[in-house]
Amino acid sequence: MDTRLALIGIIVGKRNITEKLNEILHEYGEYIVGRMGIPYHERGVHVISIIVDAPQNIISALSGKLGMLPDVSTKTIYPPMP
Repeated sequence: MDTRLALIGIIVGKRNITEKLNEILHEYGEYIVGRMGIPYHERGVHVISIIVDAPQNIISALSGKLGMLPDVSTKTIYPPMP
């Protein structure tokens, strides 16, 4: 099955959701190439970047599950197609 590379940007507004967020990321761990998280204390948020290499339906499912969490915003971007 063909895979795509994608970057999922996540902004978490409240820390109480991080356990559920980490459960979802663990569920899709085989597709995650890298992860970086930075707390932005002045704004009271945490910014996370996830790089995934997965089939399109997997990327959509992961992004959708993350986006349904309360106090979480996500955006998925893809590189230009050749």
